[in-house]
Amino acid sequence: MQITQSEVKDLQAVLTLVVEPADYEENVKKELRQLRQKANIPGFRKGMVPLDLLKKMYGKSVMADVINKELGVQLSKYIDDNKLNILGEPLPNEELSQKVDFDNDNTFTLAFDIALAPEMNALLTDKDTLTHYTVTVTDEMVNNQVERYQETYGSYADADDVQAGDILKGTLTEQTDNGIVKENGILNPAYIKDEETRNRFLSLKKGDTLVFNPMQAFDSEVEVSSLLDIKKEEVENHKGDFAFVLTGVTRHVKSAIDGELFAKVYGENNIKDEADFRARIRQEIESNMSQDAEYKFGLDAKQAIMDKISSVSLPEAFLRRWVKVTNEKMTDEELDRDFPAMVNELKWHLAKNELVKHFNIEVKKEDVEAYAQEVARMQFMQYGLMHVEENYLNDFAKRMLQDENQVRNIVERVTENKVFEALKGSAKIEEKAISREDFGKLFENNN
Repeated sequence: MQITQSEVKDLQAVLTLVVEPADYEENVKKELRQLRQKANIPGFRKGMVPLDLLKKMYGKSVMADVINKELGVQLSKYIDDNKLNILGEPLPNEELSQKVDFDNDNTFTLAFDIALAPEMNALLTDKDTLTHYTVTVTDEMVNNQVERYQETYGSYADADDVQAGDILKGTLTEQTDNGIVKENGILNPAYIKDEETRNRFLSLKKGDTLVFNPMQAFDSEVEVSSLLDIKKEEVENHKGDFAFVLTGVTRHVKSAIDGELFAKVYGENNIKDEADFRARIRQEIESNMSQDAEYKFGLDAKQAIMDKISSVSLPEAFLRRWVKVTNEKMTDEELDRDFPAMVNELKWHLAKNELVKHFNIEVKKEDVEAYAQEVARMQFMQYGLMHVEENYLNDFAKRMLQDENQVRNIVERVTENKVFEALKGSAKIEEKAISREDFGKLFENNN
């Protein structure tokens, strides 16, 4: 098959393919012979239908399929052999293509538009400055985490008086004839919006009675309907006073800082004493802050690269056409809205690929597995499971890696992280210590 390429202009070119009988005849015969083995045509035994009849009935469609398949193969081969870094896929050029007439022609000239990726200079050098932050871990941060663990692994106990945060149990009786009586009602003073009413509840002792107005206390029909166990529409008829007889108080008691807490957080026999416990917590906070700092460095490095290649142009007319061809349901309005983000993402993809080649970056199987385990660890932490055994993490990660989309996303993240790490050796890096509060403010500029 003869293929010629036009001169590249504005990152676009035309590939013209001349398809001759020698390119497709043998495969057409092969397809017809295979069809003969399966064809079920009245008057002929299976496998005995004359080839001339099959050619007359199906020859055009078979020829079209064979030629289309061969076009795809030869286009891909030409692009690979000539190391063309194309954007999207070749698109048919109707204007330069010969009108196909299978009845009268056996040689066809077909043209395809291609778009080429621009050359980019995405490498950051010592003329480009990036800041790498180290978040200072303070005693206060350690103390706060200790207290969170105490809260998380605390217990519940009965009490006789009421304190902020307690859960109150009692009987609610509406102060009208034939009013509602709600036994075993549950109430948390922390949710009471009216300060005076909240303070009255906090002064109660077990067995005391307090008359109050639920609607005034909560200022929410949803809260009142839940408290009285009635429908929201019924609240309108019960906006008067209720008597609350306090029958029980449940209080959350923080865990003591002892061996039992150490075991719950880090497992049996892994922590010696409180000093060791606090040291381990400090180490974890430092590790988490380090990960956040690397994430911030990646954001800044990506922005610096995007700024550096901001003047690079892409063949946007071709790209808009390609997006519409590959997303038939997309409207023009949706394309106009989403296209700028698509262009930016494509620029980043091209820049990243350039840097991967420059730094000879390779993503190995163990890199993907390690990242999957870290993702699994973070997901468990979101549910409050701070220290999951390695075998559970490994199993979760293995299941994650059975999903092709998950694997693709992980490879992308690992590749980006390796690019950002490599940039530390090419760009000028300024190290800066920073408080967690000030570090958090830096992310406001990335939103």
